[in-house]
Amino acid sequence: MYIVQTYNKVADEGLKDFDKEKYSIVEETNRPDAILVHSTPLHNIPLGSELKAICRIGAGTNTIPVDKCTEKGIVVFNTPGGNANAVKELTLAAMILCMRNVLSANEWVRTLKDGESDPGRAVEAGKEVYRGPEIMGKTIGIIGVGAIGSRVARACHDLGMRVVGYDPYLGHGQLNELKHYVHFVQDINELYHAADIVSVHIPLTDANRGFVSRQAIDAMKDGVYLINYARGPVIDNDAVCDAIDSGKIRGFATDFPTARELGYPQALCTPHLGAGTPEADENCSVMAARQVCDYLENGNITHSVNFPDVAFARAEGDRLAIMHYNRVGMLGRITEVVAAAGLNIENLVNKARGDMAYTLLDFNDAISQRVADDLAALDHVIRVRLIH
Repeated sequence: MYIVQTYNKVADEGLKDFDKEKYSIVEETNRPDAILVHSTPLHNIPLGSELKAICRIGAGTNTIPVDKCTEKGIVVFNTPGGNANAVKELTLAAMILCMRNVLSANEWVRTLKDGESDPGRAVEAGKEVYRGPEIMGKTIGIIGVGAIGSRVARACHDLGMRVVGYDPYLGHGQLNELKHYVHFVQDINELYHAADIVSVHIPLTDANRGFVSRQAIDAMKDGVYLINYARGPVIDNDAVCDAIDSGKIRGFATDFPTARELGYPQALCTPHLGAGTPEADENCSVMAARQVCDYLENGNITHSVNFPDVAFARAEGDRLAIMHYNRVGMLGRITEVVAAAGLNIENLVNKARGDMAYTLLDFNDAISQRVADDLAALDHVIRVRLIH
């Protein structure tokens, strides 16, 4: 039986995918086969020899020690796209609320409750202070046009906006699909110079920390609106506050406010609500459960952040799942061990991702543990799983 440890509440729809005869779902254990986690930091937890997978119910994996997991052959999954619609909707709402000064206007109107019985006259006299521009006809620059950014781009296009996108990591097929409503630029400064609104949708990595820097903000239009529903540290928040002080940034919306930003009426701040919907929780939990089950039972990898995605239907017999470094001659050495054992490979798939590689071997017969041990003894092999 596989032991799956949960560090946060997992939606019931996701838990239903775990067969009770095969899985035990627990909150406390020293020997989990897999971990499901929302946002609890895992950098200081022990990574035991039984641990095979960690799945982030969401997209960002900065709370998980990915490098250490890779060294131990632990697959780190996430659930991209499962919460994309939720973040898209709140991004659009924040953009409109920010530009139209809705929250400040609402706060002011509420001060009229102790005045005359009909506040209409006072409202008409004071509303000019809160007038803001429409989004139709404006240019929005989207940094990161992946699962969330692409949805924001499509919605903004449908609302009559011009969409400029920057994402050097998109494949040719994705670019072709999006080019009908996104004008892509290779130089991000073109985006900064053109955009009335800049919306950020990139993951938090070491390379992306402070991505929207003081220099980047200086390159933006005067009176720009800046939206951050990605991660707090991808923006230089002190530079944002200074730009609000100078008038460079007219409005700022964020799901990750700093203490200083909370003091600005121009800053619309929400408490990390982007993916916080029942629908997103359910979608991500179901994705997480299915990915973990397929990996534990079949060795298939889908949506990993540290190993290549490899997934195909099983043959009739056992399967060997081999994690190894991407080195010249590795596949030959693996097949030599199998041949020396007198075995015939029914199916073989090998894929690499940077320095990491993953090989699945299928057989029509049962395989002895000795074959797995011989493979594990090869140089540059990280982990071998024999799946019956």
